[in-house]
Amino acid sequence: MADVLAAPQQAKADSALRTLAAISVAHWLSHFHLFVLPMLFPFLKVQLGVGYIELGFALTVFGVVSGLTQAPIGYLADHYGARKVLLAGLCLGGLALILLGLHLSYTSLILCAALLGLANSVYHPCDYAILAAHMDEARMGRAFSIHTFAGFLGGAVAPAIMAALVATVGGWGALIVAGAVGPAVALLAMAMGLPEARAAKRGQGDDTPKPNILTPALMMLTVFFMLLGLSNAGISNFGVVALMSGYGIAFGTANMALTCFLGASAIGVLAGGFLADRTDRHGQVAAACFAVNAAIMLVIAAVTLPSPALIVLMTIAGFLGGVIAPSRDMLVRNAAPAGAAGRAFGIVSTGFNFSGILAPLLYGFIMDQRMPHWVFGTAVVFMLMTVLLALVTDRKAQSKAEAAAAH
Repeated sequence: MADVLAAPQQAKADSALRTLAAISVAHWLSHFHLFVLPMLFPFLKVQLGVGYIELGFALTVFGVVSGLTQAPIGYLADHYGARKVLLAGLCLGGLALILLGLHLSYTSLILCAALLGLANSVYHPCDYAILAAHMDEARMGRAFSIHTFAGFLGGAVAPAIMAALVATVGGWGALIVAGAVGPAVALLAMAMGLPEARAAKRGQGDDTPKPNILTPALMMLTVFFMLLGLSNAGISNFGVVALMSGYGIAFGTANMALTCFLGASAIGVLAGGFLADRTDRHGQVAAACFAVNAAIMLVIAAVTLPSPALIVLMTIAGFLGGVIAPSRDMLVRNAAPAGAAGRAFGIVSTGFNFSGILAPLLYGFIMDQRMPHWVFGTAVVFMLMTVLLALVTDRKAQSKAEAAAAH
């Protein structure tokens, strides 16, 4: 009898594990594809005869398209099926790179960037909608953390993979091979039995009102995501040049500090998954981690530290920044109306896109004004704003939960 009862539970656990693996591979690919064009800039610059401004414009096109389409893609995921939309995005991103490799021109580059931006917009709405529908509630935080870690890993290995491809098959071949991974991952996901996730169908004559997706909680979380992106972008994209020009730090040491920051972030994501499953105070977790990070960045902004101390502090900050990610995702999942996880994550993820557009301009201006210390100082300001918003969001979530329990 015990075996009979255990069999369905084991089958369900195996299905959840396959789902998490398939979604994590898809998220790995999304971050890998983010780095394909930047890693090929030297090749593209020579072949197209353009400058870095023109190449940078392609990334701007990517960011704008991705930001504008996140919310609509979330709607499609909820109404027509997150699985279908995700598979289409995997194939679209891959085909965009393949076509660029087959017909290399500046016009093709801009079109490729736009299609990559559209493909990129499917991952957060679809990934989280499927995970929210099929993961065990008691392990939801860990599922989110593994998904996020896979994305971090995709970005971490992209430079090495692209360098190896350029060395073996050339720039054109690198584009085609990197693109072919997209349809390959789509086929793998189908072979692994990636399940569907969509909102419940409304029956004829069903007068149940549709959930209001533009809630104050989700609007606040969109701003929360934007502040997260603004603080992290300054450190990730401008930290090395700021340390070199403002602190006299050697290139190797500055890169080591950033590498430790990013590597510790990935480890922190996994640790944060266990923490997110053991508390419902996700806003307080995020606020506490960012408060410590703000203090660390304030020290780095104000004091020229010995190299070992700088690397240690950057490592701690990266770890705490990673711990926040699963709690961040749980805040969104808890704020999403029933059957609207795709739209909810699509909306709040636009905060990252806004920060991706604003951060290069802001931190580039700071560096042009020869104020490298303010790269870290500005990150402190955004971190403190994030702390306040996280506490407010957590308080509202707890009040809502208590009101629901009372009824």
